[in-house]
Amino acid sequence: MSAVLIYITAGSRDEALTLARVLVEERLLACANVLAGVSSVYWWQGTVQEETEAVMIGKTQATLADAVITRVRTLHSYACPCVIAVPITAGNPAFLDWLTDETRLPSAETPRAVMP
Repeated sequence: MSAVLIYITAGSRDEALTLARVLVEERLLACANVLAGVSSVYWWQGTVQEETEAVMIGKTQATLADAVITRVRTLHSYACPCVIAVPITAGNPAFLDWLTDETRLPSAETPRAVMP
């Protein structure tokens, strides 16, 4: 099994927590960590911006990365959200087994959460 970290920035801690809860409830992520109050400096629409954001780091199977990215794009408040997958090259085997056991592609019957 191949695993990835999913790195996402959000406009607020609340948004990052909501994204985390939706993705975990839908079993696209096994777990997520939210780090609030990060300072971000970036180019946007021709100017350098500086904002306070939150970062969410999720853990999932590599085969689910595209589904996570697609789901985040539908839920996120940003026009162009940062959502990237970073390969996990090594880790605690028991944790990686747990990650596999707790994640799966949603079935047609799986209810989709709606962001408030």
